[in-house]
Amino acid sequence: MPAAPPLDRLHHVAVEAKDIETTVEWYREHFTCEIAYQDDSWALLKFANVSLALVTPGQHPPHLGFVHPEAASFGELKPHRDGTESLYLSDPHGNAVELLSTKGIDI
Repeated sequence: MPAAPPLDRLHHVAVEAKDIETTVEWYREHFTCEIAYQDDSWALLKFANVSLALVTPGQHPPHLGFVHPEAASFGELKPHRDGTESLYLSDPHGNAVELLSTKGIDI
C-alpha cells in the first residue's frame, strides 16, 4: 500500500494589530513565545505549534499562511524582507490565504 503524502503545514495565522510593539509586548507577557521577526509594520511570534503574524491594517490582510512545496504553481511568488516568498489567494468564501514556498522556511 503506498504511503499517504505528508500533510501540508499551517505556518502562521495573521491578525491585525494597530500597534505592533505594544501587541508583541502583550503576547510576550501572557504567553511563552519567541520573536522571529519584528519591525514597525509586522511581527512574527513563534509558538510551539504555529506562528502568529501581527500585521498593521492595510499592510497585509488577516490570513492563514501555509507552506506549500508547489506554491509557485499557483502564480508569481513575491519576495519578503524576511527571506521568504509567497503569494496570496482567496478561498471560496473570500478568506485570504497565503502560500509560502519552502525557501527561507525552517521545516
